Amino acid sequence: MLESLTNFAMNTGILGFMNSAWGWPIIESLHFVGLCLLLGTVGVFDLRMLGVARGASFIDLHKLVPFGVAGFGLNVLTGAMFVVSAPDQYLFNPAFISKLLFMLIAGLNMLCFYALYAREVRSTPPSDQLVSRAKIVAGVSLLAWCLVIVCGRLITYYRPPYHWCVFC
Repeated sequence: MLESLTNFAMNTGILGFMNSAWGWPIIESLHFVGLCLLLGTVGVFDLRMLGVARGASFIDLHKLVPFGVAGFGLNVLTGAMFVVSAPDQYLFNPAFISKLLFMLIAGLNMLCFYALYAREVRSTPPSDQLVSRAKIVAGVSLLAWCLVIVCGRLITYYRPPYHWCVFC
């Protein structure tokens, strides 16, 4: 699998770009912009669901969701470029695996929100409190995304060495 990812990166030019002087910094910056878009929209919406800024309308805040989706898409694209450029540094990394797990939790939590609470939340007047179940979904979302950030930062500190196998 490592070899096929490396071949893909070489054949598409991603590896050459990522190993250039500006490749990694540009993609890292774009990854951060995507993170800001994603967490800026999701975070504000979740905080509103938890009771912060009660004057803000849920319907108006929900209009920001396309920016969050764009940020997530940008993060998937740039994150994939990181992985295919150095698969051995990511695929065996416990921080990266944990990051993917928390992204999965955040995604399942989002599906739960849209399946069970989105209609109720959108129809709630700005001055009213939400039901506790919706607040739990918002809290899980904030926690999961914060842990995604923490695990993303920890990837650098838990990188396995390139020759991690003593028998290789």
